[in-house]
Amino acid sequence: MALLLAGAGAACTTQTPAEKVNEAAITSPQEDIDQEIADAPAPVDTVEQYPAALFHETTGYSLGSSAGYVFSADDEAILASTDGTGIFNAVTLDEAGTVTPLTHSDDHAVYAQSFFPADDRVLVTSDSGGDEIYHVYVRETDGTLTDLTPGEEVRASFIGWRDDGEVFYVATNERDPQTNDLYAYSTADYSREMVFENDGKEIADVSPDGRWLALTKERTNADSNIYLVDFLSDDPAPELITEHEGDIAYGVYDFTADSETLIYATNEFGEFNQAWTYNLASGQENVLIEADWDVSFVFDSPTGRYLVSAINADAVTELTITDVETGKAVELKNIPDGEVGQVRFSRDESEIAFGVNTDTSPFNLYWADLETGEASKLTNALPDAIDEDDLVTAEIVRYESFDGLEIPGVFYMPHQASAENPVPALVWVHGGPGGQSTKGYSAIIQHLVNHGYAVLAANNRGSSGYGKTFYHMDDRNHGEKDLQDIVWARKYLEGVEGINPDEIGIIGGSYGGFMVAAALAFEPEAFDVGIDIFGVTNWVRTLQSIPPWWGAFRDALYDEMGDPETDLERLKRISPLFHAENIVKPMLVIQGANDPRVLKVESDELVEAARENGATVEYVVFPDEGHGFQKRANRITASEAFVSFLDTYLKGEPKQEQAMTGDGPAGE
Repeated sequence: MALLLAGAGAACTTQTPAEKVNEAAITSPQEDIDQEIADAPAPVDTVEQYPAALFHETTGYSLGSSAGYVFSADDEAILASTDGTGIFNAVTLDEAGTVTPLTHSDDHAVYAQSFFPADDRVLVTSDSGGDEIYHVYVRETDGTLTDLTPGEEVRASFIGWRDDGEVFYVATNERDPQTNDLYAYSTADYSREMVFENDGKEIADVSPDGRWLALTKERTNADSNIYLVDFLSDDPAPELITEHEGDIAYGVYDFTADSETLIYATNEFGEFNQAWTYNLASGQENVLIEADWDVSFVFDSPTGRYLVSAINADAVTELTITDVETGKAVELKNIPDGEVGQVRFSRDESEIAFGVNTDTSPFNLYWADLETGEASKLTNALPDAIDEDDLVTAEIVRYESFDGLEIPGVFYMPHQASAENPVPALVWVHGGPGGQSTKGYSAIIQHLVNHGYAVLAANNRGSSGYGKTFYHMDDRNHGEKDLQDIVWARKYLEGVEGINPDEIGIIGGSYGGFMVAAALAFEPEAFDVGIDIFGVTNWVRTLQSIPPWWGAFRDALYDEMGDPETDLERLKRISPLFHAENIVKPMLVIQGANDPRVLKVESDELVEAARENGATVEYVVFPDEGHGFQKRANRITASEAFVSFLDTYLKGEPKQEQAMTGDGPAGE
């Protein structure tokens, strides 16, 4: 379960329902790994080094919700979010790529969700300084914002539209902070009624005709169920449709466009998630998609003419758009070799908008004709001042851990590295527990690599994407066997030509930040430095202070991590805060003051304890961030802090003074 995901704008991480791989599927002969490194491009004598600000001048783009209308009513514009101003705001783009701002926030990120069915009103969501208390707003045609979900502690989300366009659905926790009820809002006047009072399940989807509601419920972190509510029945109560024995994980992908079928995920028949269909009238089930990897997502186009699906193939998303009438896949032309995502259909289904992400270029938006497949690029996310040839394409590698288990990873080798010019290296640990580092652009990683630091983003046991056996190998074992996978990543790096075996550090955010602190506390000589980005330090307090809106996940998280009421001894044993006297290597800690997942006090106490032990600790706190970075200026400050810290304490160069914009102990 990936509930503490790194949001640092950092490593590309993904999460899917409970999923995993058999060990044979993730093994790779060492000679193959060595050959991958040997086949890498020859080192270059000079690589232009770019400042952090330039890497973060990359412009982030994201299309509106897959549950909404992303094309305008006249199909002349698409709805997106972009941080072109330094913080995310809602915009439209036309087919020429012209951007028209819809919101103008300079303090709180605003994310576009959906056009209205027949006019240019827009639904958006926004929180306050990263506190994750999201509200749903209507952006009226005159530019004013109307809060549809007022209340200081009310957390809301947009769910979708009824296919007649007269109703849209919003989930809020206003009645009970620990669960979300479903409300139907009138498109005309925003009046609403509660259509489902929840008892702690997770709202997954509403069928296009508004008749069916799909819910999920996690019983443990390996076992979950799907429920259906028929609003036309005499008793519209949740009905369990996945009765089973043993540990099987079920999840919801989508209702079909005709509202006759539910497409769902299950790992009942092997290591990986398959896509199955459930006929809502008869209950008949059939397999839809099975592969040697997890099926990441499946959804219908609005009329059902096209089926969009994706496979998580060894940390790479492979997407297919199938024309159901012909059975053939749509071939998109004029796009780079990368990952295609966020496919959104025009109202008449003749065109799509989508994005493409590569290792060396951020997510760019495209507009394509479905009949011809011809695509046009709408955005240029990478600044012109960066030569893309100076950036690094990652390799998928595998290394052996302490017990012989093969661990997959995403490896970035600086162009300037060679046997004659060995470079320092970092082990990157993703968020989670249960996240996954994948290929794709990361401004933070590319900045580090550009400045001469090799990065191995390790997918330790417990990571998503490699099968359910692999996924559950760290259950009730966090900070122990999974930590050893990270320690052995160093051993792997020490044997890679072009890496300085005496200069290897560790970096990670959220759960990855916990692993950084755990490595420094429990394996104090394993790494030369550590960078902890809003990492958990005290599991007892973290699990006791779970935000109320996590109520539906609490039992599953306790099943995976341990219950603080009954598993106190083990949780203290794996919490770095209680063992900070062991920390001796230099450490940089990054924290958001508004973080609802990892409270600021966690980092405060770790920093204080490590300093009392005589360790060198730098601490940067951002007063206007939560669990991750929403503001470009803060991402720049953090990236500058990473390289400055590493240059000083890993490379051993003279310390360069720089201004920090954090609050309190920032920059100390």
